[in-house]
Amino acid sequence: MRTYAALLRGVNVGKNKLAMPDLRALLTDLGGQDVRTYLQSGNAVFGHATNDVADLAQSIEYGLAKLGVSSKVLLRTGRELAEVLAGNPYLDRESDPTKLHVTFLAEAPAADQAQRLQIPAGETAAFSLAGKQIYLHCPDGYGRTKLTNSFLESRLGTAATTRNWRTVTALTELTATS
Repeated sequence: MRTYAALLRGVNVGKNKLAMPDLRALLTDLGGQDVRTYLQSGNAVFGHATNDVADLAQSIEYGLAKLGVSSKVLLRTGRELAEVLAGNPYLDRESDPTKLHVTFLAEAPAADQAQRLQIPAGETAAFSLAGKQIYLHCPDGYGRTKLTNSFLESRLGTAATTRNWRTVTALTELTATS
């Protein structure tokens, strides 16, 4: 049994509403065990017997669509989240965790796509691409950065969803205790 964190993109913003009990029920129906949600923004932790991450993510997306919710689902194992937590290059430069975020990518971008990722003019935020995630340091807050999911997706050609450092830390802890 592996422990996964499901990160849903764009849930409970605009018209893409999903009740967390519905998400828990969906994951349970798909074979998830000890399903827990974190906050109301599409974060879930659960155990599952499969090692086929792509198939599991696709099954969750299909189940969400049946509920009327359109969302890309990115899965990370507990081990992957622990590596993300340990690998943040901005931890030693920023004492305020509200200025730190991680953008999770559906897949690691190819080298030519990664080269297209440049800081926009006038941007105060910094980023560091590391495999299937981008560490963000947003000294003026995430709400003011141009390094949004849409911006990153357009440059990298893959789905993206961003979580603040507190959420990344909490999901890592939840996957470690499952």
